[in-house]
Amino acid sequence: MARLPRLAPPGIPQHIIQRGNNRQACFCCENDFIAYAGWLRDYAAQYRVQVHAWVFMTNHVHLLATPQSGQGVSKMMQSLGRMYVRYFNREYRRSGTLWEGRYKSCLVQSEEYLLHCYRYIELNPVRARMVSDPADYYWSSYASNALGRNSNLITPHTEYLQLGRYPKQRRERYRALFSRHLDQSLAEHISSAVNKGLALGSDRFKEEIEKQYQRRVTPAVVGRPRVDL
Repeated sequence: MARLPRLAPPGIPQHIIQRGNNRQACFCCENDFIAYAGWLRDYAAQYRVQVHAWVFMTNHVHLLATPQSGQGVSKMMQSLGRMYVRYFNREYRRSGTLWEGRYKSCLVQSEEYLLHCYRYIELNPVRARMVSDPADYYWSSYASNALGRNSNLITPHTEYLQLGRYPKQRRERYRALFSRHLDQSLAEHISSAVNKGLALGSDRFKEEIEKQYQRRVTPAVVGRPRVDL
């Protein structure tokens, strides 16, 4: 059966995960990170996708991005994936696949969950026990969003901009969001939504998406359908 095209309405943020095949490493040195970041920047611009937060781990990538066209994210990820695989195979004298099938993604309701997704993504190295502070991990957007490091990859989302009137104030308030770890149940909820391709938001948000696009974005009912006798 042919797979349905991804649900990707313009203007609605998406949490995206791309993993290495069988959890194998897809970044082996600093030059790999630099190459991937450069192509992500270029293809995001080409396909009109705004990237708000990101982290590059050894064997997977997290992005928080908003497409400005319906197929923007798909085109960006396909082009990025192909380009990087060619680079990686050439550099390490290998052949074959690098990524674990198609990337995973979920729609994110801005008002309810967007800043939680920012935190989830940038705290990934902390949850992996690679660092104790997200500021100590170089290959993420935390330094830009929280500390003001210049970036030609990041486009601040409206929810981020509403943290404060001035950049310094926004960064201070953003850092305050990281004063405690992300609640475990919330982290599991975010992880489940993106891995299952569901929507992350209120019941009303999910209902509106399903009604407008005629696509299920909530878990299917488990078990046999009930038959009334």
